[in-house]
Amino acid sequence: MTNLQIDFSRALNFVDKDDIYAYKNECQKHLKSLLNKTGKGNDFLGWLDLPEDSKKLLDSIYSDAKKISAKSEIVVVIGIGGSYLGAKAIIDALNHHFSAFKNTTTPQIFYAGQNISEDYLHDLLEVLDQKEYALVVISKSGTTTEPAIAFRLLKNHLEKKYGKPEAQKRIVAITDKEKGALKELSEQEDYKTYIVPDDVGGRYSVLSPVGLLPIALAGFDIETFLKGAEDMKKHIFSDSTSFEDNPALVYAACRNALYKRGYQTEIMVNYEPRLFYISEWWKQLYGESEGKENKGIFPASVSFTTDLHSMGQYIQDGLRILFETVISVKNSKHKIEIPEDKDNLDKLNYISGKQINEVNHKAEIATTLAHIDGGVPNLGIEIPEINEYNLGQLIYFFEIGCAVSGYILDVNPFDQPGVEDYKKNMFALLGKPGFEEETKKIKKRL
Repeated sequence: MTNLQIDFSRALNFVDKDDIYAYKNECQKHLKSLLNKTGKGNDFLGWLDLPEDSKKLLDSIYSDAKKISAKSEIVVVIGIGGSYLGAKAIIDALNHHFSAFKNTTTPQIFYAGQNISEDYLHDLLEVLDQKEYALVVISKSGTTTEPAIAFRLLKNHLEKKYGKPEAQKRIVAITDKEKGALKELSEQEDYKTYIVPDDVGGRYSVLSPVGLLPIALAGFDIETFLKGAEDMKKHIFSDSTSFEDNPALVYAACRNALYKRGYQTEIMVNYEPRLFYISEWWKQLYGESEGKENKGIFPASVSFTTDLHSMGQYIQDGLRILFETVISVKNSKHKIEIPEDKDNLDKLNYISGKQINEVNHKAEIATTLAHIDGGVPNLGIEIPEINEYNLGQLIYFFEIGCAVSGYILDVNPFDQPGVEDYKKNMFALLGKPGFEEETKKIKKRL
């Protein structure tokens, strides 16, 4: 069984149940092709086995996390895309909202290499001047521009601050098993290394050391996180799990049924600020996996109730090309009741005594009904609470749903050829050797 539940009843005003069930056989066929590794991109299906394979690394990851944490107030995770988004999504979901102001034995996790902002890097270096820190650098090649720039700067700063021998002990590299600039440097400098498996793409790597080491450094239970993913895998691939009880297949079928009816944009909705980066991770997973050959549902996200006061108007009354998928969290970690006020100037005494979470859920229901009435189909995903186990289930559910949905679109969900186009232009503009012809062509356009 799974703690995660999916509800598509709120979409039935816009698609028939038969439209959804029309994908049943195809979804089951694609699930089997994943299991047998026979579909498109089958050389990048190593992520399917990460819940089991990564368990072998737990002792080593926990040991290294303990050593690094003992000497670091901050750990900077250097990476871009899937090399940092998965870890940040889980860490932010589990963290205290104001963790920077809490006394804790675990280091703060900062990020670099996810942008090329000079001011961002300046401010980061300014903080690191005053703090004890370590680096986790994540890159298969070691030459991806954004993280390579950040690592060059931070490595230089670290060596100046601590001296080279100590700096070497404060760097962990997660990279290719055999090749690449970061692999070569790690061997030269004797950095502790973990492997990014050859058959795992970045956006599917959160259940590997790419995600697990930063999450462990933040002080969270990666064993339980993997257990959640493993249990979801067992449920999804079990012969006894029907289509109706398989949340990943139902999700893939629903979103494609809606897409076929002209709903081209999916908005991931959360009502918990902790889930903001879960949506960001989801956007990369689905956008990079499905957006090919002029096909694919455009992934967007909002955080309610905050964005009801900005994007809410468009969702309610704008173009009817979108549908919402709402991640609902049944239980909060804490309880706060709204107090009675004798003057009642704010006119809130009618909800005094109610728990904040109850008000939040009522806002969720009210918004969902209003948007349905406004012509917006809704899907619902519910988890009991935000914890390591449930997040592990959520991650694996979304990964399988993405793979199956990509196969329904008849694209390869595991490559990203379009990402290379901007890189070629950037290399040409920066004068990288070997891009002289591209430089000439671009200069004619400018």
